[in-house]
Amino acid sequence: MSFVEFCKKPSIKAGIVFPDILGQKISLSADSRLKEAEGLALAINIDVCYKEIAKIRNVKPATLVGQGVLDRLLNEVEEQKLELIIFDCSLTPIQQRNLEKKLQVKVIDRTALILEIFGERAQTKEGKLQVELAHLTYQRSRLVRSWTHLERQRGGAGFLGGPGETQIELDRRIIDDKILKIKQNLEKVKQTRSIQRSARKRIPYPSVAFVGYTNAGKSTLFNKLSDSDVFAKDLLFATLDPSMRKIKLPSGREVILSDTVGFISDLPHELIMAFRATLEEVLSADLVIHIRDAFSPNSKEQKADVLKVLESLGFIDFEKSAKYIEVLNKIDLFDEVSRKEFLAKQKVGLVGLSAISGEGCDRLLKLIDDKISVGFEVCEFELNVAEGKKIAWLHANSDVISCKANEDKMHFKVKISQENLSKFKFIK
Repeated sequence: MSFVEFCKKPSIKAGIVFPDILGQKISLSADSRLKEAEGLALAINIDVCYKEIAKIRNVKPATLVGQGVLDRLLNEVEEQKLELIIFDCSLTPIQQRNLEKKLQVKVIDRTALILEIFGERAQTKEGKLQVELAHLTYQRSRLVRSWTHLERQRGGAGFLGGPGETQIELDRRIIDDKILKIKQNLEKVKQTRSIQRSARKRIPYPSVAFVGYTNAGKSTLFNKLSDSDVFAKDLLFATLDPSMRKIKLPSGREVILSDTVGFISDLPHELIMAFRATLEEVLSADLVIHIRDAFSPNSKEQKADVLKVLESLGFIDFEKSAKYIEVLNKIDLFDEVSRKEFLAKQKVGLVGLSAISGEGCDRLLKLIDDKISVGFEVCEFELNVAEGKKIAWLHANSDVISCKANEDKMHFKVKISQENLSKFKFIK
């Protein structure tokens, strides 16, 4: 039974193990990682009956953990009738196979768990393609001779054909063919997105992209600002497929707001690569808003994890960029005194707010307005009413502050970018 089929069972009783390896550097504490792993399991309705932080001095190549941990886990499996053990780390194919043999239950690692969540959440064709690519890339690495059928050979043709290919080679070739086909389909998606971005650039709507750790409140804030009903829930990876909405800023300028997939510590490499097409929306955005969970005890570590993933995608020194805003969400969870102290310490380019109550959202919109308006000039033009082409162009490519008609003349006061101002001069 595959893990996908396994997870379709009505209720799965599981245990979670976080291997705390001596000398291993982790961004979150062992307790936080265990809690996060539990949240991941709960996101796909897995019933977590047992949790353990396993202290490991020497990594066992065959099973990762020592015999003492294996004995404890075997005892829990038998007593609590566990059907699944989740290791919150990366397991080698051999380790996974050996652990399943010794514990006599299904064993998965962090990557497989996250892939399963992504598989359940993806709704659009693009999202499903990206998840399938990540799944296949992961499965390819799991093709070891764990079962005798993988050693069987298909005969070669004639006397000189050789022994033919083994089942493992055949399976690998089938997966490689599927991966190639999906990559070709995703390349088409990438081209479509590029065309859409080019089309949006012809329309004077700057783009604003949300990024942040999973469950930081991106979709809730997205819904608050855009008056939308994008799926938002207190779950890890509630959002996978990007959403876009047009919103109006205090100045009257309109921008395109986009909600993106959340990040997580030790995000599997397969997923980073698979979702690159989606995250390119961030690269092309005029402004990036990094949303953090202010109430989380691991807020700083989560920020570091997000910036690390962005750097791996080519976003270098993002935090120092002029197109970066940092938002500390969930200030409604603080008591009154702490909230006031927190808001009093706000720095330039940083906003404390509550996506639930809306407190601080006005300040964020004003900051977005100010950042987007950098490089714009306020200009005045007097045009003849017969100059319809110029009048229409100004309305489409600038922020019209005021427009007054006087007999056969029209007086415009607009906010316009240097680029569009240069273009306007050549319109006849």
